[in-house]
Amino acid sequence: MPVSVSAPRGLGGLVRPLRILIDRVLRGERRRPGEIAVVLADDALLRQINRDWRGIDRATDVISFAYDEREPDARRLPVRGDLLVSLDRVREQARRYRVTMGAELARLVAHGTLHLCGHDHARPMERTRMRARESAALRGASASVRELDRGLAGQDRARAGRPRRGSAG
Repeated sequence: MPVSVSAPRGLGGLVRPLRILIDRVLRGERRRPGEIAVVLADDALLRQINRDWRGIDRATDVISFAYDEREPDARRLPVRGDLLVSLDRVREQARRYRVTMGAELARLVAHGTLHLCGHDHARPMERTRMRARESAALRGASASVRELDRGLAGQDRARAGRPRRGSAG
């Protein structure tokens, strides 16, 4: 499978639904997958990447790096790139938007995959188009979201068993 997923220990159950979701987004864009690496990380890594590559010194929820975006016929090529998602932002935004962590992770992966396909949201019209494509990609993805929720539940159980910073274990 051209989609690889790097996740913290205990989150191996996310690989299959993330691959399915990315494939769904790409099919909706009439694109084929090339090598796509998904890295599930934390705010610290995404803040560092955001600072180093974009000059913005704050954490962000998702960053994508398309490998072929500058090629003249990029739309004909398989989609290749890296997709980095902050699980800290997934958790926080799921609370804020009152959705499950699986639903928020799915939204961010769909969003990042659309960026890999060449979409942007700098201007209002682009933002509207991107939101519509996200919604279309997520429509019918409820099985993947449930599978993501199950996989992320294991992480929450593991976090609950760990002592808080500064407390005795």
